[in-house]
Amino acid sequence: MSCINGGTDSAPIHVLERMKKRLASVTLKKGDQAWLVVDRDQWSDEHLRMLFDWSMESEKYGFALSNPKFEYWLLLHFEDGNGVNTSTDCSTRLAVHLPNYDKKINKGHFTDELINDAIRRARSRDNPPCEKWPRNTGTTVYKLVELILNIQNN
Repeated sequence: MSCINGGTDSAPIHVLERMKKRLASVTLKKGDQAWLVVDRDQWSDEHLRMLFDWSMESEKYGFALSNPKFEYWLLLHFEDGNGVNTSTDCSTRLAVHLPNYDKKINKGHFTDELINDAIRRARSRDNPPCEKWPRNTGTTVYKLVELILNIQNN
């Protein structure tokens, strides 16, 4: 597994450009997949639709979005995330569980049990499953994490 890090350049068009550039230089092998993972942030539906449309071009492509931001996925490791409506709500609640969180993930904070709890909570919020991306508070990152776990366990 490899990740393309864009630093602070998280605009959907730039995320997609980085992915297309990477895919132009590598060949996905059998079982490989390429996923775009972004925050809802302030991005318009038009921006997000570009990413979703790209993900529909191949069964090897995926798109995961956290609304309002990625930290919502992290919050779900510790609680159900009810009542989180804004980015500030999310940060405030996550600080209760990870007081020193600074955008770097210490994998020691996330046990297998907590990861499974987050998957369960995210899936239960994604009911019925969103067609494109979460319009309200939620995340589809769990789909990617389930995929990774299934590959590791086989």
